[in-house]
Amino acid sequence: MQQKTSPRLLRLNSVLQRTPISKSEIYRRVRAGTFPAPIRLGARAVAWLESDIDQYIQKLAQESAK
Repeated sequence: MQQKTSPRLLRLNSVLQRTPISKSEIYRRVRAGTFPAPIRLGARAVAWLESDIDQYIQKLAQESAK
């Protein structure tokens, strides 16, 4: 039987460590619809689904291989 894992959330610092872009560029791309949108956790806190960030990184790798 396969154990189901819950989605993992990444805060901004973790996203910055995984992606080659700056904080302001992340938010610019979110507004443009080219970067995954964050999930609002509270009035001043957001996080991204780890799976969304992994898919974004994979997409970048595929585009650079073309």
